[in-house]
Amino acid sequence: MRICYFNTWAEALEEAGAYVARVRTMELAPFVTNPKDQALMRKARLDCDWYGENTRCFAAMQHDAFEFLPAWVSGPRGLIELNERPREAGEERWLIFMGHQPQSLGANAGKVFSLLSRMRVKLLFYAFDEASRFMPCFSEIAPYLDVLIHDEAPLDPRGAARLKPECLTIHRSWVANVVPFAVPFREEPEEKIVFLGSQLGLTPHRLRQIEYLKKRYKDRFVPFHDHSVDVADRDALSRYKVGFCPEGRKFTTPAMAKTHTDRPFWSGCLGLVPVSEDSASGGRLQELHDAQAIVRYPHANLAALGEACDRALAMSVEERRRIYDYFNRHETVGTVVVEAMAQSYARNQTA
Repeated sequence: MRICYFNTWAEALEEAGAYVARVRTMELAPFVTNPKDQALMRKARLDCDWYGENTRCFAAMQHDAFEFLPAWVSGPRGLIELNERPREAGEERWLIFMGHQPQSLGANAGKVFSLLSRMRVKLLFYAFDEASRFMPCFSEIAPYLDVLIHDEAPLDPRGAARLKPECLTIHRSWVANVVPFAVPFREEPEEKIVFLGSQLGLTPHRLRQIEYLKKRYKDRFVPFHDHSVDVADRDALSRYKVGFCPEGRKFTTPAMAKTHTDRPFWSGCLGLVPVSEDSASGGRLQELHDAQAIVRYPHANLAALGEACDRALAMSVEERRRIYDYFNRHETVGTVVVEAMAQSYARNQTA
């Protein structure tokens, strides 16, 4: 297997390892509309590094059924070279797209996907934020997809009808872009709760929860509500015992009613105990709750929030290690993608 990850922060086709080594020092001014806007540059840095971590995760994928050749990464202008590079004997080539990034190919998206498919490049799209409804090129690329992982339920019927019968479709929300077990488990973290939110989510409802936890736990509550967490700083969050990961954005459309943010997932991978609010509909994060991998509390119930945090703080080393193992084994993007590839491969072998 040869993986190539499509990343709009990349340009020419290159080795994924080389890209990951330089991504955090890349000059981003050429990529943004107004380099003098410091807030915009800050968000660009966060976004570039986040997609850089995706690159790292895909380059580190492993599976008993496959031998992985060194992975590649490419921006739009490197895709032609992807077709031109010679293959090794027996090489199966996969190109991975995420989010709404296929739209960066503009009006040519369908043509590019068609060409790649004819050149025997397998196409996997990990979509989120209602791509089938709000990404204009979805219907153009759908006929060429081999795997579609999506967080909307159901898919837009018009887009779904364009998928080929053999396309493997998996309904799964976003997980953690963490290399499994890359962050060592801490047996004795600080007995504190860190709030993992964002400026976009500081609603009155969220602020009430933050104020409640400040009053209840005082200096044992560490609020963090910048736009996101710097990738370079993320591992250091393992120093805390509990991660307070509220509901996130208020998804109100039926297609997104059961999705969620990624905060509980990489909190669990770092060794924190995730405390997460039920969605208003009660459907979000149900699988993790059933697996006892998160501690949940009812929507808008402050007393229950405090009780959930108390339970999380009281967890033993063994309970916390079980949660850490669960997330690292099952809830990282590389694991989800490689298992989907394996399912697709097995299906095609028996067809």
